[in-house]
Amino acid sequence: MAKKKEVPVEAVEQEAMHQTDGVQVDNEPVPVKSSEKKTSSKAAPKTEKKTVKRTRKKSNPGNDSETAKAESPKPKAETKPAVRRDQETPRVVSIDEKIKVITNESEKQNMLLDLLESLRAGRILTDMIQGVEMYGDEPCAVLYHGEFKVIIPGKHLIEPPEDTRGQPEKEIYRYLVTKRLGAEVDYVIKGVDQKADVAVASRLEAMYQKRRAYYTGTDRNGNRLLYEGALAEARVTSVIRPGMFVELFGVDTYVPLKALSYQRWADACEHFQPGDRVIVKIMKLERINRTNINVVVSVKHAGENPYEKALKKYSEGNSYIGTVSMVNTSGVFVAMEHGIDCLCEYPKRGRPPIGARVTVRILGIDRKRHRMWGSIAYSSMTY
Repeated sequence: MAKKKEVPVEAVEQEAMHQTDGVQVDNEPVPVKSSEKKTSSKAAPKTEKKTVKRTRKKSNPGNDSETAKAESPKPKAETKPAVRRDQETPRVVSIDEKIKVITNESEKQNMLLDLLESLRAGRILTDMIQGVEMYGDEPCAVLYHGEFKVIIPGKHLIEPPEDTRGQPEKEIYRYLVTKRLGAEVDYVIKGVDQKADVAVASRLEAMYQKRRAYYTGTDRNGNRLLYEGALAEARVTSVIRPGMFVELFGVDTYVPLKALSYQRWADACEHFQPGDRVIVKIMKLERINRTNINVVVSVKHAGENPYEKALKKYSEGNSYIGTVSMVNTSGVFVAMEHGIDCLCEYPKRGRPPIGARVTVRILGIDRKRHRMWGSIAYSSMTY
């Protein structure tokens, strides 16, 4: 076998140093310590080729810039601060494609659109009078359309009375507005303050619109909508002891106590209140012009006269039970069953109070004039 040639140690060290001179870290040469020279000289024969290949790839000047770009840290994208769920506007998850439940926000938006439509297009809105407030020297009716406060000045709520009886105008309007608390009225918006959620309106303008539509308008056949003898629904706007005021499609008219019922009533306030609706019969209708209209109506004539049938159920000489409905100079009126009255003389023990339960003996019946009279035989209350 041929003997291996011995390679001088100095030659191996020089060659190893020549191969490691090109190794760089961060573009700076790495110095080789003297203690590492022996180790590198012993391992040189085994790692010579691999070391040369590595140094040549890293020593390529063209790859240095690419390596620096690859190793350079990328700028981090700006991240927005996370929003907590309890700080987000709550979102309603609907069952269908569109939510059908009306939320408070959507309801307020709808109410605002109603006010704006009334302001711009003259649409008539309807609400109930819930309060009376003084703005300066003028009394105003207060209504609420959703969350919006609607103010109607007294002069835009009621037509001025013909006779003030010497009272100050302010006091007259204050009394008239107060008597209409709870009444259902139409109105047209005249101004809206969206920031304050307040609107100003006029009832009289809405009434003028209804007068033109119902008293001068016609149906498809050319017939009048309202005429003498017609039945119509009216709103009770104010009630006093001797009668009440109703609004019939833009016209305020007074209904006396005797036109309210076939029975004798002493106080209309015991039977009606503002906000009620009643069926009336138009007894007289006078069209002076498109806005000036006079109407006379009756509540009792809108229904059947109960005397025609009820009188057949009573006979002279017999006794029946009833309730005292009114007492005046004519005598004691006793409300019998089936909606009729019996006029009785004052009993010897004194006149009974209204509401007393009494027994009446029938003394006479006039079926043509619808009258019945008798005498009080017994009362269930002490008087």
